[in-house]
Parts: sequence; C-alpha cells; structure tokens
Amino acid sequence: MESVKIKFNTQDRPEFFQELRKRVNSYFKENNKSKYANTNMVIKTIVMISLYFIPYFLVLLNISSNSWVILGLWILMGLGMAGIGFSIMHDANHGAYSKNKNINKYLGYLINLVGGSAINWKIQHNVLHHSFTNIEGYDEDIDSGGLMRFSYDQKRFKIHRLQPFYVWFLYGLLTISWSVKKDFIQLERYKKKDLIKTQGIAYKDAFLRLIFIKLFYTSFILVLPIIFSSQVWWLTLIFYLIMHFVCSLTLSSIFQAAHVITKTSFPTPDKEGKMINNWAIHQLHTTANFARKNLLLSWFVGGLNYQIEHHLFPNICHIHYRKISKIVKQTTKEYGLPYYNHNTFIGALISHTKHLIKLGKYDVA
Repeated sequence: MESVKIKFNTQDRPEFFQELRKRVNSYFKENNKSKYANTNMVIKTIVMISLYFIPYFLVLLNISSNSWVILGLWILMGLGMAGIGFSIMHDANHGAYSKNKNINKYLGYLINLVGGSAINWKIQHNVLHHSFTNIEGYDEDIDSGGLMRFSYDQKRFKIHRLQPFYVWFLYGLLTISWSVKKDFIQLERYKKKDLIKTQGIAYKDAFLRLIFIKLFYTSFILVLPIIFSSQVWWLTLIFYLIMHFVCSLTLSSIFQAAHVITKTSFPTPDKEGKMINNWAIHQLHTTANFARKNLLLSWFVGGLNYQIEHHLFPNICHIHYRKISKIVKQTTKEYGLPYYNHNTFIGALISHTKHLIKLGKYDVA
C-alpha cells in the first residue's frame, strides 16, 4: 500500500517528450487528420458489439438445441467481450474515441454490459496504472494479493515457483472476479484512498450505481439465458463461465505481454516518493510493444500491441498508433532511450513466462 506521494523527476530530459509531442501533433496537422475515431473505427465498433450481442440473442432465440453450437456462441460472446474492452470501451474511457464527451461517456459504459464498472476502471486504469506503471503499491495491475509475483518488490512465497503454470488459469478468472466481487472491494478501497472524487461522483451514488449495474448484468447475461435457452440451467452456467474465461485469458495475456516481461523494469521510488525518471521516460522503461506487423492481431486488440504509443498518448484513438509509432521509435532512438519490442505475440508471452520463472525462484534480480 502506498504511503508517500509519487514525484517524477521533471528535470530528467524534459526536452524528449516536448519534442515528441511536437512531432506527433505535426503529423496530425500536416496530414489533416483527427486524433479521434474515423469511419473504420465506427465499423469496428459495430463489428465488436455485434460479435457480443448477436450470439447472445441467438442463444435466447434457441437457434439450435445442439450443445456444441450453443457453446460456440458463448465462446464468440467471450471474444466479443474482449473486443469491446480492447477496441471501444478502452478508447472511450480515455476520452480518445471522440471529441464529443458524451459519446465517450456512453461508449465507456459498455464495460458495465460485460461485467465491469466504468467508474472503477477509470480509477484503476487511467488514474493508477497510467500514472504509476509497474510501481509496486501504486499500480494495481501488478497487485494480485500475493497469488502471483510480478515485481521483485513483492514478497516471494514458495508457491510462486509454480506460477508459470497456474497463472494462466488465474488469468482466466479476471472478468468473473470483476462481475462478482472485485468491483465492490475496489470501490471501498478507493473510498478510503479518496479516489472516487476523481470521477466527479459521491461514494453513495457510486455504490448504488454499482449495485444496479451488477443486478442488471446478472439478469441480462445469465438469468435470461437460463430461462429461455434450450440448454439445462447448469449447462448454461458452465457456458457462461467459459465465456468469461475466454474473455479474461485474452485480456490478461495482452496486458501482461506489454508490461510484465523480462525487458521492462519495475522502478522503486525513494523514501520521499521520488522517481529517477520523468513520467514519459518512465513509461518507456516499463512498457513494451509486440507483433507490430500483425495487422489482424492489432485490429482485434485495439492497437494495444502498440502499448508504448498508448501510454505516451492515451488520448489519441488507437487507430493512429501504427502511424505515430514510427515517430515515437525514431525520437527515442535520437535521445538514446529504450523502445522495447517483441516481433511476435508468442515471443512476448515467452518473455512473460521467463519473467514469472525468475520471480518465482529469486528474491532479487
């Protein structure tokens, strides 16, 4: 748990990010491009929402009594959930989908329809993860409550020797944990940390809203299929859990491949909370890209294989990451700064596994 306020070193080569922002802004101005979504992004939005809702309605309409067909529909829903998270909700909650704040707000609410909470997401992801990437005690994305060890600053237990094997099962529980308990635990924690106010809402209103969206989500995604599906109730429940597992494993794998690998670092502040680097350079040391040439993967994961560009420019829609990545890479090279990248997604996952092995065996690097 954090005890001091993090202070990044503003004297650490501030000219780098100043120059990078200037070049990126010039790219959009010279090419007469908006930093927000375009027609292709709108088409992708329709596809991802359809991937989730069309199989759902086919289940309710009893399109088939064959259990394997129904299972296939639930798996498609799981991929649709992940697609909505990667490609729509993520950009919207960063304010990057549209210059219209209401469009961002309402598309951001899509997370409520896939088991999460827009309020909690913005605090955990936008406020904590993006501000304090890979800093133990501040970035909740690397806090598993001791079940897994991602940083050398975390205590090592004997069970962590086995984490390269069991983490994949735990990764598959991410969204089901959101939908059942994690959001309530987080909201209470954010109340104590006085973070709820960052979203412009009172705790009582946030809590009541959370109760409502959880009841609505459970009724919509589980109760109705149990009532109307041709499958027996327990089979529908199993399919529902499989849907969540598919979505969770997909989400977790992408995010871990971008931050928790052998190349990235996990910087520690001093006793006064001071960091060695400024914020932008800190992002370069704690973030990595992967499979930049894999256009299909990049399309599905909302450009999050360009994680460096996302962390430096979270308010730019992901459809532009591939283009501005050339600018970012060149600028980091000129300033002698790291630009971590794995050529393939599999390569990034192997690196992640190697990191887990080291963390399970050794107390220090």
